[in-house]
Amino acid sequence: MKRKVAIVAGGDTSECGVSMESAKGIYSFIDRDVYDTYIVKMHKSDWKVIIDGQEAADIDKNDFSFTLAGQKVKFDFAYITIHGTPGEDGLLQGYFEMLGIPYSCCGVLASAMTYDKFVCNHYLQAFGVRIAESLCIRKGQAAATEDIIDRIGLPCFVKPNLGGSSFGVTKVKKAEELQAAIEKAHHESDEVVVESFMPGMELTCGCYRTKGKATVLPVTEVVTKNEFFDYDAKYNGQVEEITPARISDDLASRVQKLTMAIYDILGCKGIVRVDYIVTEGEKINLLEVNTTPGMTKTSFIPQQVRAAGLDIKDVMSDIIEDNLKR
Repeated sequence: MKRKVAIVAGGDTSECGVSMESAKGIYSFIDRDVYDTYIVKMHKSDWKVIIDGQEAADIDKNDFSFTLAGQKVKFDFAYITIHGTPGEDGLLQGYFEMLGIPYSCCGVLASAMTYDKFVCNHYLQAFGVRIAESLCIRKGQAAATEDIIDRIGLPCFVKPNLGGSSFGVTKVKKAEELQAAIEKAHHESDEVVVESFMPGMELTCGCYRTKGKATVLPVTEVVTKNEFFDYDAKYNGQVEEITPARISDDLASRVQKLTMAIYDILGCKGIVRVDYIVTEGEKINLLEVNTTPGMTKTSFIPQQVRAAGLDIKDVMSDIIEDNLKR
């Protein structure tokens, strides 16, 4: 009998639509000769099974099952591809832990830590990872423009601390733009990060570890004519993504080694992607760690899997089988 896999998508943030596109990608990647695969869309308390593009049944949250045509279906595995809460921040991981259902990505602690960009980056800084100068502003806290600029400088980036896909992110060039940028970011998150601008080359690298092996994927170079790698660059084609990156073998090796080291320091699980800026002197600076990276057919991870000469179907099977055996 084939194992039943839920691709869990949607979520409660602005990234819901992006997540659903990732779910379609994963659905196409998983070997359906081996697994019965369903997309489960979550939004707040509304959890639905999607069959043939239609909402077909409610999920019973008591055991993460559904009933269709009088038959109860229970899942053997959950592939989480929610970008944002509750699938990227540890909440859903805790739910599956309590139910004893294996899942694809990091556990509760690693998910919660990596979802908080400020906490994660400063934690990794203690292990020698280079990061930008930054500060965190919580909703309701005073944030004097002059004090922020004295510490961070201009230009700078203002971004939601909890979130992704560049929603709510602004590159601030003038002091008078700062408060509006903070307010914009607060629409996405109660915590906002103000981060110093690091001129350089943007790179990203994926990796995963199973019981049998560690796999580090080729590095991708991200080139955009936009002010930064914003939503339009990510999803509307205003970017050039070059895999493998046009960098020296030495730099590529150092990025890959750092990516695997970050993976292990955080105790990650499943496929993780780490984003960097390489500044003058080939200094590698961490931007952020993505524990539920985008998985459309054109996303970074599938690109890197192809560049590595791997079959994405085999990678998906490796992730599923490794977690089923734990």
